[in-house]
Amino acid sequence: MIYAYMRVSTPQQTVENQHYALLKFADQHALRIDGWITETGSGAKAYTERVLGQLLAQLTAHDTLLVTELSRLGRRLMELMQILHILMEKQVTVISVKEGMEMGDTLHAKVLAFAFGLAVDIERSLIAARTREALARRRQEGQRLGRPPGSLSKQTKLTGRDQEIRMLLQKKVAVAAIARLMEVHRTTMTKYITSRRLAER
Repeated sequence: MIYAYMRVSTPQQTVENQHYALLKFADQHALRIDGWITETGSGAKAYTERVLGQLLAQLTAHDTLLVTELSRLGRRLMELMQILHILMEKQVTVISVKEGMEMGDTLHAKVLAFAFGLAVDIERSLIAARTREALARRRQEGQRLGRPPGSLSKQTKLTGRDQEIRMLLQKKVAVAAIARLMEVHRTTMTKYITSRRLAER
């Protein structure tokens, strides 16, 4: 059995991006997803108190668990390692789409999973620390924070995705939904579609 697990932190968020990414992966690899599991809640909450805990209990040998990224399973490094350990002990294959990782009950997979989780945790902490220090320094120097009004970077999340956006528009997908799939604000998507004339036939 192949299960897809999706999680968002708050009710205001949606799983559309995750759903799209998992469907795309399954289609590319000719996989049939037998069950979809969705929940809302912080990844810092113990997995035993989440729907994920129930899912782990029902998974059996040779099942596959699909996630967009390992952080969907948990935010705390040690708990994430515990979850992966349980899955590997049960001989469940874990596939993380965005990270391009497939982990099973092998020594290599366990070492890789630990190294990856550790790297992500350290990187997140370092980025947060650098960001705080940089912001504090700029405030002390009296610099204005944030992007200057009207400025846009030449490369955006939408760069090179014109064909995909046009296809979704032709399929009558709402602009707001496309914006969520592309992880940009609806206004940004509307302006991009207009500037690139993507809605024109």
